[in-house]
Amino acid sequence: MTATTGRAGRREWIGLAVLLLPTLVLSMDMGVLFFAVPYISTELAPSGTQQLWIMDMYSFLLAGLLITMGALGDRIGRRRLLMIGAAGFTVASLLAAWSGSAEQLIAARALLGAAGATVMPSTLALIRNTFHDPKQRQVALGAWGGVLTAGATLGPVAGGLLLDHYWWGSAFLVAVPVMVLVLLTAPVLLPEYRTPARTGRFDLPGAVLSLAAILPLVYGVKTLAVDGWSPLPALATAAGLLIAVAFVWRQRTAANPLIDLSLFRIRTFSGAISVNTLAMFAMMGFALFTSQYLQLVKGMSPFTASLWSLVPSVGVGAAVGISSALAGKVRPAALMGGGFVVGAAGFAMMTQVGPHSPLALILTAAGVLAAGTVGTMTMTAEMVVSAAPAEQAGAASATSETAVELGSSLGIALLGAAGAAVYRHQLDGALPAGVDGAARDTLGGAVSVAAHLPGRLGPDLLETARGAFTDGLHVAAVVGLVFALGAALLAHRLLRHLPAATAPAAVDTEAVSAEVAETEAVAA
Repeated sequence: MTATTGRAGRREWIGLAVLLLPTLVLSMDMGVLFFAVPYISTELAPSGTQQLWIMDMYSFLLAGLLITMGALGDRIGRRRLLMIGAAGFTVASLLAAWSGSAEQLIAARALLGAAGATVMPSTLALIRNTFHDPKQRQVALGAWGGVLTAGATLGPVAGGLLLDHYWWGSAFLVAVPVMVLVLLTAPVLLPEYRTPARTGRFDLPGAVLSLAAILPLVYGVKTLAVDGWSPLPALATAAGLLIAVAFVWRQRTAANPLIDLSLFRIRTFSGAISVNTLAMFAMMGFALFTSQYLQLVKGMSPFTASLWSLVPSVGVGAAVGISSALAGKVRPAALMGGGFVVGAAGFAMMTQVGPHSPLALILTAAGVLAAGTVGTMTMTAEMVVSAAPAEQAGAASATSETAVELGSSLGIALLGAAGAAVYRHQLDGALPAGVDGAARDTLGGAVSVAAHLPGRLGPDLLETARGAFTDGLHVAAVVGLVFALGAALLAHRLLRHLPAATAPAAVDTEAVSAEVAETEAVAA
């Protein structure tokens, strides 16, 4: 690992541009896919549970493998891991684009998640190791966070534009040229970084446990929410919880753990991760409802819907600007707590959206919701990266990204499952005789079935299905509202020790130890 401590030059800044490319693609992924869901529902006819798995499998594999890959990158080299991930993501994108069934698409999404898990911790860790000057690193991390926001904004537009002209699989091809460019430029522009101190045996049991804990837990929660009580998902949920406990025990006792759990005794680190997780839960959990509402309730084309979905970004831009302006005057806990309260107001507005509501209502609600949650995330990246010692940058970055992806995945899973359960309950017994059961599974299925029904059956089915969908939206909004208010309290509790403008620039090992000691004293 290079022992540079000076300011970054031209090569480092060009290298930053290379690191931002895969970050942009990964942040676009979910937005692109949201607008492909109605087409996938028509072409592949997935069940309601399969549709959620298509959305979530990527994020769950990503979350389950991030800690493993972050620790692996610290050992084998972060540039090498980035290139392995870029190659894998290219292949998996091609497989997803030409999937012939829901099962094949779910498998391809799993491969995408595994490949993505090698990319995300590498980009953030390489920034930590490339930019040693505190001010330059803050600029680089700000650019990284800005690209994440830009990707979330550009994803729906790119997806809508492609789907207006090509088949649904084209949504997965956006990543291919970008990842190929990374493969060509990374060896020239990015130096290799690895941690010589991590010489012990890799914690393979811990890697297996980290993945084994997430998948059964999420499968069980999603299935119970959508289909009701049954023994298999209940056992899966219990098994996931037990394996999670085993993973924590393994990390506490292993000679060379994947992640040093003492990092979580640093209140800055654990508080920032908690805030990010809950913000992503709220924001991504509701993005799926908004995109489907615009297309399937309002009847917009994907491209038109994607352009309207840009309207809430105005509120996001304003929130980021306000947060940056207030960062030097207001404590982070107050800023973040206030952001979650604003997000809760957005959820409250969502409970008033109906099938025939004016378009301005859902766009305003989505803008308020996104402004509040994104506003809380503007300060956390620097907190996470700077709170960890440099030799653990990969593992710390991976832990942060794991929390973000897990929050995103659980938001889609839990809020999506709540909406799906209400939708199915509302349509039980309400479908005309002989109507295809696909209409009961998803709103996309109902739209497809209604197009082939004679007379008034089609419009009547659409009216019923759209009403059921918005009923599910209301329930999901109430759940999100409760989580947002709880997150506001949590942000105040965990980050109230930080004064204004203290995203720490470069915390060394002694500073980390001091904060751990302070936290333990407070707990005592």
